[in-house]
Amino acid sequence: MVNETTSLLANDYFQLNYKTALITGASSGIGEHFARCLAAAGCNVVLAARRVDKLNALAEEIRAGGRDALVLEMDVHNRTTSKAALQYMRDTVGAVDILVNNAGIARAARFLDADHNDTDAVIGVNQTGVWHVSQTVCRQMIDAEKAGTVINIASILGLDVLPGVGSYAVSKAAVVQMTKVMALELARYNIRVNAIAPGYFDTEINEGFLTSDAGKKIIKRNPSRRVGVLEELTGLLLLLASSKSAYMTGTVIPVDGGHLVAGLG
Repeated sequence: MVNETTSLLANDYFQLNYKTALITGASSGIGEHFARCLAAAGCNVVLAARRVDKLNALAEEIRAGGRDALVLEMDVHNRTTSKAALQYMRDTVGAVDILVNNAGIARAARFLDADHNDTDAVIGVNQTGVWHVSQTVCRQMIDAEKAGTVINIASILGLDVLPGVGSYAVSKAAVVQMTKVMALELARYNIRVNAIAPGYFDTEINEGFLTSDAGKKIIKRNPSRRVGVLEELTGLLLLLASSKSAYMTGTVIPVDGGHLVAGLG
């Protein structure tokens, strides 16, 4: 639930009142948390994902807290239907101010064993989906002559690598490079693009892994000796979404408890 104290602090400092934010993959995990955070900070939100029942429940909660919430049934892997959903969004609420590209999937497999369909799905959601959603939304921002900010959710596995999750690591490395390309080319339109690269957080995408022997080994070797909690991403999200980071673009910021500096990849 939205914390009233957090809401008041965010409204005062980050000045996001009545901005509109689109969050993909908002039905669970980081996306669901970020939707709540942005609503608490004063944003009206557009919630996009495939699982509409979960989005509707979240939207009701956000509306009860005094902010508007639009639900979009959207599979970012399907370019045709996602483009139609984003056009409906524009017709309904106009061009958004903030885009959070959070939708993502993972399939565990070593390179030689990876299934063709699984690999295509991971690349389609994590890489191509981010490209097409960003392209459509940023065009809407430009047409509306609206300054905007894009926050891509990458991963520490886009900066380093572990065996057994090759397609995921490759797709997130693409998001890292995409963030830099977008930042370079969109700055002239007053659109900033940055990325958050989370380490291991207890979310649906990590379900099962963190309790496995391999997962426990990684946690034990992490300098922080634990996984992250979603609240530890909140401050960075609000910073990147707001004008407090107006001179930041093209950055990729790990939040990993020291995983990368410990060389655990």
